[in-house]
Amino acid sequence: MSHPFRSTGPALATAGAARGGGGGLRRAAACMLVVASLALAGCSGSAILPAPDLPTTPVILDEASAAAAISRYRASHGLGPVSIDSSLIRAASFQAEANAKAGYLSHEAGGTFDARLKRAGFGGRYAAENLSAGSTTFDEVLRRWQVSPEHNRNMLMPQVRRIGIARVDAPGSRYKRYWALILSDG
Repeated sequence: MSHPFRSTGPALATAGAARGGGGGLRRAAACMLVVASLALAGCSGSAILPAPDLPTTPVILDEASAAAAISRYRASHGLGPVSIDSSLIRAASFQAEANAKAGYLSHEAGGTFDARLKRAGFGGRYAAENLSAGSTTFDEVLRRWQVSPEHNRNMLMPQVRRIGIARVDAPGSRYKRYWALILSDG
C-alpha cells in the first residue's frame, strides 16, 4: 500500500533514474530536463506577459440624455424610469477605462463586479452591467444592447431605478471605444 503523500509521478521516476548507476551523464540529462521544463513553463500563462496598458481618453457624455433614453425604452415595456447615480458613474467609468486599457471587453478587467460596486460606494440589492465596444454614439450602443437578449434583460429589470454610464476611448486598440452601463435598484 502506498503512502497517501508519496508521489509516484514522472518526477519521482526521473529522480530515481538520475541516482542510478549511469553517473554524471544521467544526472546532467535530468538537470537539463528540469531546466527546459522550467523555461517552457514561463510560456504558458498570461501572468508572465504584462497586460496592455493602452493610452485612454474619457469621453464626456450627456448622462441625463442617456437616462432619459433608457427611461423611454423601459416605459415602452411598462417599467419605471431611471435616474443618474454618481457612484454608478464612477463604477462604470472605472470599468470602461479598465477595458480600454486592456484593449478587450471583460466583466473582470477591473476586478469582480461586486468588488467594483463596493469600491464605488454602491449600497443596493440588485445590479447589472452592460459592456460594449466599438459603438460611436450612445444611440448605437443602446440599439446593440436592446437586440442582445442578456443586455436587454438587464435594462428591463423591474427593480432598476439608477444607472451610471461611461465611455472611454483607446484609439490604439482594435475597438477604439469602450462603454459600460451599470444599472441598480438604488
